[in-house]
Amino acid sequence: MDDSTIENEQIPRSEDSYGAADIQVLEGLEAVRKRPGMYIGSTGPTGLHHLVWEVVDNAVDEAMAGYCSRIDVTVRADGGVEVVDDGRGIPVGLHPKYEDLTAAEVVLTVLHAGGKFGDGGYKVSGGLHGVGVSVVNALSMKVEIDIDRDGKRHFLSFRDGGMSDQKLIVTGDAPPLAADGQSNGAGVRTGTTVRFWPDPTIFKEGVEFRTQTLLERFQMMAFLNAGLEFHVIDARDPDFEEVVLRYDGGIRDFVRHLNGSKEALFDQVGHFEEEGDGEAVELAFSWNTGYQTDGIHSFANGINTIEGGMHEQGFRTALTRTVNAYAREKGFIKEKEENLQGEDIREGLTAIISVRVQEPQFEGQTKSKLGNVSVRSLVEKATNEKLREWFEENPKEARAVVNKASQAAKARIAATQARQTIRRKSALDGAGLPGKLADCQSKDPRESELYIVEGNSAGGSAKEARNPRTMAILPIRGKILNVERARVDRMFKNAEIISLIQAIGAGLGEEEFDISKARYHKVVLLADADVDGSHIRTLLLTFFFRQMKPLVEGGYVYIAQPPLYSTEVGRSKLYLKDDSARDAYLVEHPNAEFQRLKGLGEMDAEELWETTMDPERRTLLQVTVEQAAIADEVFAVLMGDDVESRKQFIQTNADDVRFLDI
Repeated sequence: MDDSTIENEQIPRSEDSYGAADIQVLEGLEAVRKRPGMYIGSTGPTGLHHLVWEVVDNAVDEAMAGYCSRIDVTVRADGGVEVVDDGRGIPVGLHPKYEDLTAAEVVLTVLHAGGKFGDGGYKVSGGLHGVGVSVVNALSMKVEIDIDRDGKRHFLSFRDGGMSDQKLIVTGDAPPLAADGQSNGAGVRTGTTVRFWPDPTIFKEGVEFRTQTLLERFQMMAFLNAGLEFHVIDARDPDFEEVVLRYDGGIRDFVRHLNGSKEALFDQVGHFEEEGDGEAVELAFSWNTGYQTDGIHSFANGINTIEGGMHEQGFRTALTRTVNAYAREKGFIKEKEENLQGEDIREGLTAIISVRVQEPQFEGQTKSKLGNVSVRSLVEKATNEKLREWFEENPKEARAVVNKASQAAKARIAATQARQTIRRKSALDGAGLPGKLADCQSKDPRESELYIVEGNSAGGSAKEARNPRTMAILPIRGKILNVERARVDRMFKNAEIISLIQAIGAGLGEEEFDISKARYHKVVLLADADVDGSHIRTLLLTFFFRQMKPLVEGGYVYIAQPPLYSTEVGRSKLYLKDDSARDAYLVEHPNAEFQRLKGLGEMDAEELWETTMDPERRTLLQVTVEQAAIADEVFAVLMGDDVESRKQFIQTNADDVRFLDI
């Protein structure tokens, strides 16, 4: 949704509730309401859940500072969310920079205030990278805060996007510690409780929180903060059982979890930590028998740095150097043999890099790339020393790593030879594009679309239906190779994959793929709305995620939504996307009769254009990757060898279309 289309009236402010000096603060909150997408990314489900992340991040900051051990999150029956932590409680004294406001009121009303409380502020913070809980206030109908601090319970509340409903007051003594609480010396509770109700006039797509999305995020936070305990309750569902997330093994448990659906190369999970000059790195790693090279997941102050950065760079450099040095010293690589390359060593690697930095410098389009050069040096030094020690202490595992990397090197050399053969053949053929590609006339990638169509029959209809100026059609036959179970050399023996590589024109794999060379900025997967079509889409998504990940991260990959049913309405035909759409229609039209569409190949060109390809009427689902580690796990489960894990996943998520939007 384009936030510029959301028209919000000026929120009337009263100087009875705020002093004149505070009106400027409220104007900042009004700015958030006018353009919420600038602060939380969107006003759809992603932005809605971002409100929860902002509140929980503050509690996690308390945990990273060593003051919080438990966070309770409840999705309330009335549509609100309550977050309770057992930290110190937000400071309640007057803020040094805002003489009319307490520190608690500043946190709730001043953008980016975060935990900056002078000497009491956080040395390391994840929440400070976000926009602050004040944005939650700005985008909510109502916010209530209970603060247990200094033996007293304090309360304040806001309404209508940040207008003071109740200035900070003391409502009584802080309650006694719960039976499972930790003693703070006074026997009374400390901590913060935040309750908020999102504003449906802002989130027009709905204010319904998805419990599974919350659980995935909190599980990742629990992994990154060993011993921190999350309790999650969905009060909307009477059958929902409280979920407790706690991992005393921290990121070691994270690695085991990600490898849970894969065959481990060995049982050990390596782990080391290092500190220096106010910075710290913690790293856990292991290898599996798979062929993927994108198993490194990095975090800075608890923030998922999906674009990598200096911490990843330092680890990759040191990993390659250390493995090669060890392999040569132990005689695994002979004197005249070439070194193993980084991609050889990273094949099957699962690693979690977690760094904590006092002043993180984030870069990249999504502010998810760490730019601190000093962190690279720290990680590189720690990996050089600690990984070498781990190899010496675990020679059997070290040998397995080197042997796997050597096999990967042989496959890489074979793949290089295959690439060269294909390029020579392409040069002889002329343009180097696959013969079955019906290309578009436009040479501007920004307006060009590639439809990857299941089957030659449907491809023929799509070719006839398309707008030839901007739409290219590439029919594929059958199901492409499952790249989750294949090395790259096998991919170059698969005709359908070669056609995909040639058509997109940006290369293949982590080292070679260059998104700036992509010939289309919309790659649309067009398959039947049945089980086989879903399988083909999943195979294609696996290929793009594993071998052309920047295409997915850049938002270039889409899924077309062909209808599954049609029904006659008067003299016209109405198309319905799926079973749920049909069932919803039946509620209002119980006597309606439906025809199940047999597939894309059964549609003529006019019908295909009208239902699926016309930009004015089509529905395209953009494929996104919010959490690479979660997407990694999903693809490994769906396309890997572990049948039981796949069965359990499908049973749990069978009705969840979100997993088309990984």
